[in-house]
Amino acid sequence: MFWHAFLALVSHWRRQPLQLIALLFGLAAATALWTGVQAINSEARASYASAASALGQGTEQRLVGEGPIPLETFIKLRRAGWLVSPVVEGRIGDVTLLGIDPFTLPPTAASPNLTDDNRLDRFLSEEGLILANADTAEALAGFDLPPIETAANIPEMQATADLTTAWQVLGTEGFSYVIVTTPQPRGLTPLAELAPELSQVTQESAGDIANLTRSFHLNLTAFGLLSFAVGLFIVHAAIGLAFEQRRGMFRTLRALGLPSKALTILLALETFAFALIAGALGIALGYLVATALLPGVAGTLRGLYGASVPGSLTLNPTWIISGFAITFAGATAAAATSLWRVAHLPILAPAKPRAWAMASDRARLAQAGLGALTMAVAGIIAIYGSGLVAGFAMLGGLLTGAALILPLALDLSLRALSPLAKGPVAQWVFADTRQQLPGLSLALMALLLALAANIGVGTMVSSFRATFTGWLDQRLASELYVTAATETQAAQVRALFDREADATLPGRATQARLAGAPADILGVVDHVTYREGWPLILETPAAWDDLNAGTGALINEQLWRRTGLEMGERLELLPGWALPVVGVYTDYGNPEGQAIVAQRELLARVPDISTLRYSARIDPARIDDLRSKVEAIGVPPGNILDQASVKAFSLNVFERTFIVTGALNVLTLGVAAFAILVSLTTLANMRLPQIAPVWAMGLTRKRLARLEILRATLFAALTFLFALPLGLGVAWMLLSVVNVQAFGWKLPLLAFPMEWARLALLALIAALLAAMLPAIKLARLAPSRLLKVFADER
Repeated sequence: MFWHAFLALVSHWRRQPLQLIALLFGLAAATALWTGVQAINSEARASYASAASALGQGTEQRLVGEGPIPLETFIKLRRAGWLVSPVVEGRIGDVTLLGIDPFTLPPTAASPNLTDDNRLDRFLSEEGLILANADTAEALAGFDLPPIETAANIPEMQATADLTTAWQVLGTEGFSYVIVTTPQPRGLTPLAELAPELSQVTQESAGDIANLTRSFHLNLTAFGLLSFAVGLFIVHAAIGLAFEQRRGMFRTLRALGLPSKALTILLALETFAFALIAGALGIALGYLVATALLPGVAGTLRGLYGASVPGSLTLNPTWIISGFAITFAGATAAAATSLWRVAHLPILAPAKPRAWAMASDRARLAQAGLGALTMAVAGIIAIYGSGLVAGFAMLGGLLTGAALILPLALDLSLRALSPLAKGPVAQWVFADTRQQLPGLSLALMALLLALAANIGVGTMVSSFRATFTGWLDQRLASELYVTAATETQAAQVRALFDREADATLPGRATQARLAGAPADILGVVDHVTYREGWPLILETPAAWDDLNAGTGALINEQLWRRTGLEMGERLELLPGWALPVVGVYTDYGNPEGQAIVAQRELLARVPDISTLRYSARIDPARIDDLRSKVEAIGVPPGNILDQASVKAFSLNVFERTFIVTGALNVLTLGVAAFAILVSLTTLANMRLPQIAPVWAMGLTRKRLARLEILRATLFAALTFLFALPLGLGVAWMLLSVVNVQAFGWKLPLLAFPMEWARLALLALIAALLAAMLPAIKLARLAPSRLLKVFADER
């Protein structure tokens, strides 16, 4: 009997192929969006791990100086017994070139294979040899370089050469840093005696790309979950409608002797079978989604964080297993309510529409109560929680609670609008609209989440763009920026700028630990460029006077939020040197703390600071001439940047940063529109008993079709009105809570009514298109189908 009962249950999907497509598509789309995000994150983390194992970027420590480390210093360390290995680092376009000494590399550092085909001889030859993986070698093809060969164990966008070859290619002198092998022999001469100008930095101060990008990947994961939730609403709606349509079948099977437990198990098996099919399809689609989005993500991570991530995807069992796991979990969650109702309703109740409707009403009230509780929990997290995970938990609680409350809110709104109905047709439309609400509620909840996400993320991105553009205009006040390769070249640049430019602004900085964390201390000169252009969010009345007098310091927003320092409180900059904080400035894009002091005071305490960076204030019409003179000195063209180029690069990185979130927003809105289409199409046949009487009383099928379109548009408009404040709440949380926890800075929430109006129009168009197919079918419905309603006594 169980097999025949199962065949009877499955036969429903043969009669309702659109519902089957909706169920499989919804679950597959949800799985695809989630799996795609997980595949991107998995590939990025694998790349970080590969990069961390290369050339001392993992557990080894480094010796660094204020500038290049001379060869004599390295020789002194080796003769004293220190196990160290020098590295030269520089950029060739987007590729990082590392010059190494293969004979002194520590055994734990991943090094290229130099034993095949006499590769070591060519690596050390006068002509030189550059090793890179295939994609990186292709990226270097347009440069005038020594021969390039491919090597499999070199990270993406990184190339390796001998020290001498790297010096020639980069036009530099000395070493960028020195790797320290651990453990070192005992009894060594202390570093402070051998090379006091060097400092030994740990992995934390050297920079940990995986930690730095954690917020970016957590953001992707959150949007993946949101996309999964939107797709899951389609599944929930399809399963719920299928259960509604099979009420009579449930009654018959129960009356024939099938126990409720057995019926519930069969329905669960049916759901899991669909989950298996949809999961496999979703993982395949997720692979395609990740493949399409990964190049943009790789460009974002490379430009924003300096992280090398390949633009191609590798199959990973971890995200495949997680895809199947979340598919089964989602299918279980979507079917849980309907399974519970079938298991607990009396034997004949499933065939009674009123009993089923009363169960839906009770579920709606319970659902709204759960939504209120969820939003209350989100509020508690907002008050007492801290950290990035707490921020996303609060965001998830707000969205989930609002979605659960939406059906009750729409019902109350329709009740409030009912008195506006004039005439019997209008009154029937409102009454029938309320009756449709249970069948459409899940699709409208999906639309609410998609609209709120679009409004929230769109407002965040637009606010960020407007603020970031204004900030760049303030911070990038100089017309030309030059980074010299050596101290000798830097002196020539300084002399040239003093002759040709209106003002020369040298950039001097030193590394320090401020409030227990790695940070930079910048020294600036007294110039109107800083007084008029530097963006301060907090300041004392005489902040710049105190700074230039050497009696005050400015700190960036990240350091201020981390320490909680008030204006006037003293901050220890270096041992024995503390200054009161006189201002806080915005510093977007910098993950670490930073302080600004008078340059002469900094030089008085750290006199050997290298000055390789200079900026010039000059008439924009003379920039090209000055650039030519700087190039004539021998400064590489890549080390010369004008204001427009720096702004264009920064804005390009900014735009790439939100490619993925924008794509996910479009996908979630499309999935929500499909959910409305499926719900309306499925409800069309079930609503014949409501439509047939009014048709018999004189309403034409075309007019009924127009009313269907109007009803769907009304639902979309009401949903957008609820989504707007919810989306603004999401934007506020992203800007004021999540962004502060992730990056350490807060952005203002700006209003963009034209974008909201455009999104409202898109929502109405989506609802209009979704309602068009059911409306056309209704307009062309044969009168005999409507007459059958009366013949069947429905």
